[in-house]
Amino acid sequence: MLQRLGAGALRILAIGAESYSVEAGQQLFAAGEGADCAYVIQQGSVVLTPQSPTDSESVAETGSLLDESALLIEAPRRATATAREDSIVLRISRAMFLKMLESNAEAAQRLRELFASRADQLARDMEKVQAMLVRDTGPQS
Repeated sequence: MLQRLGAGALRILAIGAESYSVEAGQQLFAAGEGADCAYVIQQGSVVLTPQSPTDSESVAETGSLLDESALLIEAPRRATATAREDSIVLRISRAMFLKMLESNAEAAQRLRELFASRADQLARDMEKVQAMLVRDTGPQS
């Protein structure tokens, strides 16, 4: 998502972001916590353990954006993030991100286009699922 914002917006975010060192095994955030920021992994990797036991763990590596939705909305974290190795992360606060969007119309437009594209893809995926369900259940009497 951040790459789509453009170089000017990224410069603003880089200047305003806070850099943190995280030791292997240290928790960056926990599932269920309120999220007021996102993190970019600058170096290292982080294990994401979802709150739902049916979901599987994943590993986010250098360059990954963790919890991008926290940049726009207030919601609980859906996973616990634990450093897999000594890592460096950038913390981008929601307040700073929204301020950047207010002052950068081009970045805001690119973000709108990205979300419109994602919403369109989600709608197409839902239509496919609906068609599969109708096909699998057959006509109802």
